[in-house]
Amino acid sequence: MIDLVKKFFGKGAQNGSTGKEDSVHDIRIATCALLLEMSQIDGEFSESEREGIVSAIKKECEVDDEYVSEIIETADKELKGSLDLWQFTSLINRNYTQEEKIKIIETVWHIAYTDGRLDKHEDFLVHKLANLLRLTHRQLIDAKVKVRKSMGISGESR
Repeated sequence: MIDLVKKFFGKGAQNGSTGKEDSVHDIRIATCALLLEMSQIDGEFSESEREGIVSAIKKECEVDDEYVSEIIETADKELKGSLDLWQFTSLINRNYTQEEKIKIIETVWHIAYTDGRLDKHEDFLVHKLANLLRLTHRQLIDAKVKVRKSMGISGESR
C-alpha cells in the first residue's frame, strides 16, 4: 500500500515497473479521488454512491474487486492529504484526451445524481472540476443532459 502512495507522488517504486503502468495507476487514483470528492461534498456518503464509484472504476479500468478497493483506499488517503484538486486534475490533463475527460465529468455527474437530486455543493464542484479539466461549459452541460437522460431524471436541470 505504501508503494501505491509513493507511486502517486512519484517518490519511488522505480524497481522494475514501467512508467506507463505507474501512470495508468496514478490516473486511476486521481480519477477516483475526484469521484470520492463528489460523493462526499454534500456531507453524505451513501452506499449507492460507493457502489457507483466501484462500478465506474471496474468498468473504466477493467480491474477486479481487490484492486478497486486499493484504488479507493489510496485515493481517499490522497484526497484527505491534499490541499486542493489541482494535483489530480493536472495529472488527468497531462494524460487524457478531451473525450476521456468528458467521460470523467459524465461519471462525476452520475455520482452527483445518484440520490436523484443535485445539491448546490455538488453543482459547484462539478463546475469547478470541468474548469480544472479544461472542459467548455457546453461540454459540461451536454454531459449533464446525457447523464440525466440515461438515469431517467427529468424536470428542473438543477
